[in-house]
Amino acid sequence: MTTNNCDNKKDNVKKIVPSKLENAFYPIVYGTFGKMIPEKMTPNQMTLLGALGGLFGIICAFLAKLNIFFLIGTIIGLFIHIICDDLDGYIARKRNMSSDAGAFFDLLTDILHITYLLIGLTFSEVASFHVTIFLVPVYGLLMFTAMNYIRYLNEFLFPRLGPIETHLLFAGICIVAMVFGCEPVITLGGYGFTAADIIFVLGAIPMYYEMIRLQIQLFNRLSDKENAKE
Repeated sequence: MTTNNCDNKKDNVKKIVPSKLENAFYPIVYGTFGKMIPEKMTPNQMTLLGALGGLFGIICAFLAKLNIFFLIGTIIGLFIHIICDDLDGYIARKRNMSSDAGAFFDLLTDILHITYLLIGLTFSEVASFHVTIFLVPVYGLLMFTAMNYIRYLNEFLFPRLGPIETHLLFAGICIVAMVFGCEPVITLGGYGFTAADIIFVLGAIPMYYEMIRLQIQLFNRLSDKENAKE
């Protein structure tokens, strides 16, 4: 989820983070890694570093077709991406370097990371196509909805299942795949489901719920806003 450069916009976007895990994670990241950031490093450079970490994880996800333990690299890539994804916004706030271009860059890399990670895990048969095809749109739509909260309501609203939960879900899937392998563990209606598929399905249920909830809430609030003008 994009945190880069949205926090300090001139119009004072209100940031709402309902995830307790996300709120607990920020101080740890800022206190541990914030002090290590070079003085000349920009938010966009930090975003790029996170994107490269994510790309490394994606490549490892594809290579898991050759050896399942390449997923260790995917976990490392997830860790790098989530740390940098928090730190780019930290730099923007601390150094007053927020920008619309940076916010777009952050959002774009986040969506590309999750989308191609899903493709990589499907290619390596860690997860099945008949499962991941329903997951590809979710993260992008969550980001799209969050950006429209900023555009129309001046709020930067994280879903209750935010970036840290998403990254932990993918890390958990990698661990499950390394432990249980990529062979189907159950078959329903002629379709086999791996252990990773089961975790994906369990994670997808609350993600779909959260996506739909935020979209309905946004529509209702925009409708109320229009009605108030009349």
